[in-house]
Amino acid sequence: MQLKITKVCGMRDPQNITNLLELPIDWMGLIFYEKSKRNVPNSAAAGILQASDEKVSRVGVFVNEDIEILMQKVVKFKLEYVQLHGKESPDYCYDVLAKSAKTFGCGDDLKIIKAFSVDEYFDFAITKAYEPYVNYFLFDTKGKNPGGNGFTFDWTLLKKYTGTLPFLLSGGLDEFSAEAVKQLDLPLLVGVDVNSKFEIEPALKDVEMVGRFVRDLEKTEV
Repeated sequence: MQLKITKVCGMRDPQNITNLLELPIDWMGLIFYEKSKRNVPNSAAAGILQASDEKVSRVGVFVNEDIEILMQKVVKFKLEYVQLHGKESPDYCYDVLAKSAKTFGCGDDLKIIKAFSVDEYFDFAITKAYEPYVNYFLFDTKGKNPGGNGFTFDWTLLKKYTGTLPFLLSGGLDEFSAEAVKQLDLPLLVGVDVNSKFEIEPALKDVEMVGRFVRDLEKTEV
């Protein structure tokens, strides 16, 4: 099957977003983490919405954030997904959905992606407790930062995942990764998440490079 989701994360500049969305991108990631070089300030909301509204699903990336603040970002940036990239518990995910239901009147309005940092010691069994509350998992490289470390992990470790939820692959993907992704025999792999390897500088993507990757990915079956 072909991958269904291409997510480009770490976006911030409206013109760069406009140019990027000429490509068939499915999700765009906005990072709301003050320690990140790609952190998106509240003042950027109007420009980002004008550049992306109705064109792509917006994903807000958070790291152990206060739920009230998270929901403020959801409303301000009209987020469809929240990606939880810290040590958030299953109870935290439940609370996000409960807060979403209270805010929007329907718990289905907001979807959750729970990210996990993977190395040879990662226990995939811990994902099971998240399944009732989460729509997708994202498996990223374990490194010094919560994400955006710029290198891949051993993808054969994903064979240990025996859960039921679909997942995205992240961590060090570059424009030459499509062929390697094609070799993966992982039925629940539904998408890829790219970031730092496609940057001119933090939060500014090389659109031509992303385009080459997307074109290769479109003709890549996994």
